[in-house]
Amino acid sequence: MSTSTVRMYTTAVCPYCLRAKALLRQRGVEHIEELRVDLDPGARDIMMRETGRRTVPQIYIGDTHVGGCDDLFALDAAGKLRPLLQAAA
Repeated sequence: MSTSTVRMYTTAVCPYCLRAKALLRQRGVEHIEELRVDLDPGARDIMMRETGRRTVPQIYIGDTHVGGCDDLFALDAAGKLRPLLQAAA
């Protein structure tokens, strides 16, 4: 998988970010490009413009905005996460 396939807006202490990263690793993602909004306020502004959301994580697979942790788990439960990851690789 390419290094830019999965991009995630995160913070250091977000338990949902940790859950999302763990699921992605279980599905074979070796690298997640993390954009730390707690270290870079400008990144939070960009995230909010791109997604319309204030909360982390905000996850992109390829060019597709998946949403947050619950959205990622729902995508996986529906059997749609692996095909999306494969298409973005």
